[in-house]
Amino acid sequence: MKTIGFIGGMSWESSLEYYRITNEIIKEKLGESHSCKSIMYSVDFAEFEKLQHEGRWELLTFKMIDIAVKLENAGADLIIICTNTMHKMATEVQKSIKIPLLHIADATAEEIKVKNMSTVGLLGTRFTMEEDFYTGRLKEKHGINVLIPKEEDRKIIHKIIYQELIAGILKEESRQRFQEIIQNLKKAGAEGVILGCTEIPLLIKEKDSDLPVFDTTTLHARKAVEQILK
Repeated sequence: MKTIGFIGGMSWESSLEYYRITNEIIKEKLGESHSCKSIMYSVDFAEFEKLQHEGRWELLTFKMIDIAVKLENAGADLIIICTNTMHKMATEVQKSIKIPLLHIADATAEEIKVKNMSTVGLLGTRFTMEEDFYTGRLKEKHGINVLIPKEEDRKIIHKIIYQELIAGILKEESRQRFQEIIQNLKKAGAEGVILGCTEIPLLIKEKDSDLPVFDTTTLHARKAVEQILK
C-alpha cells in the first residue's frame, strides 16, 4: 500500500469524511485490521476563506504548493486536495511536485461516464460554479456538458456553504432550498448533479435529490484508495 497525502482543513468537516471513507474502503478491501496509510496537512480555513474572498489566488497557490511539497517530502506517494474549490490551482501544484495529484473532477467524470451521462448540473461555491477551472476541465478533457444554477441560486448555495456547512450546521430549510435548485437543473436538462463542494454531501444524500447525485468526496476518496493499492 502506498501513502495518500491529504491537503485538508478546507473545511475539517469534509476532511474528516475523507479520512473516514478511505479507511473504511481499505478495511473492506483488505480486512478488519487494515487502515489507510496517509499523511494530512490541515490548514486554518479561516485564513484561506479570507484570501479566497479577497481574490488573492496567487498567494493561495503559493501556500498550496508549499503544502504539497511538504507532504511529498514527508513520504506521500499521491496528493489529494480535500476540497473542490482549491483545485483552481491544481495544475500549478502538480507542476511543483514529482508525485501525482489526483484531480477531483477527473474522479467525478469517470463515474459520470460509467453512468453514460453527457449533461450534468453542478453545485458548489461560486468559484467552482462560475470559473472555468472545473467546468472547463469536465468539458474539454471528458466531453461532459455542465449546467449551473441561475445567479440567485448560486448566491444561496455559496452562502449556505460558507455560513453553515463548513461549520457543520445542517438546516432542513437549506436542504429544501438545494432540492428546489436541483429540480430546476433537472428541468433545464441535467441527467445528474455533481455535489461539487465536499461539504454538500453532509446535507444532500441520494434520497434527497430528484437526480442521481455524484458525491465528489466519496468518488475522490475511492479513487485515491484504488491508486494506492495498485
